[in-house]
Amino acid sequence: MKKSFLLTLTAVAGLSLAACGGGGGGSAAEQSVKTNGSTSMEKVIGTLGESFMQTNSDITFTYDPTGSSAGIKAAGDGTADIGLASRALKEEEESTLEATVLAYDAIAVVTNPDNPVQDLSKDDLAAIYKGEITNWKDLGGSDLEIVIIGREAGSGTRDGFESILEIEDQAKYRQELTSTGDVISTVSSNENAIGYASLASVSDEVTVLDIDGVTPSENTVLDGSYVMQRPFLMVTKKGAELSEAAKAFFDYATSEEAKELILKAGVFPAN
Repeated sequence: MKKSFLLTLTAVAGLSLAACGGGGGGSAAEQSVKTNGSTSMEKVIGTLGESFMQTNSDITFTYDPTGSSAGIKAAGDGTADIGLASRALKEEEESTLEATVLAYDAIAVVTNPDNPVQDLSKDDLAAIYKGEITNWKDLGGSDLEIVIIGREAGSGTRDGFESILEIEDQAKYRQELTSTGDVISTVSSNENAIGYASLASVSDEVTVLDIDGVTPSENTVLDGSYVMQRPFLMVTKKGAELSEAAKAFFDYATSEEAKELILKAGVFPAN
């Protein structure tokens, strides 16, 4: 999934360039924007990247969905113009990197559509992931073992989820998966499973649970009543000037014009 999306987006760039008769003037570095990071940001970054290239056909835009920690590292070592992260920067990262909040995303808690449980408290959710509640019958569901699905270490979604619940290094995962799509697919095929994913990436293959009686939505994220939420960040290196092309994309992504596209991608603009 990761590789195919990168190739698809690059191919779109190539088509845009071909339609305009080539890449125009300037060096290759000046005419490309490399982004790298959070898989949860795939939809919003893909949407913004394609729109950006429609009006900047001499610039090749690429997005490599390697995970938040990898994206942050790439911004720091210069292998990406802009890193993408779905978690806040850690103290040691803030010394050399700068984070700009692009949008806010709800972390949706998802179950199989055949599971009758529709609402969990934040405390019960934490207890499930710590292995303290192990059967759905204890939550008003069927007499079935709870199968705990999550993301791999280094995932921004996992970091955000565990930080909000204050269960870092305590979760008892049955499976640790490497992408949002894998979580959705696994939960949709297992009646016992529970998982988490970016709300923007959720499909009708799974059921999104209310948390403490609150449904994730634009209003409940922006007013703070839905507690399972995290920022989507664009990460750059402090003291390092972006290339002309990268700055053009950064300015576009944070512009008024981009807000509608961000909303269409299922997340909520920060400004």
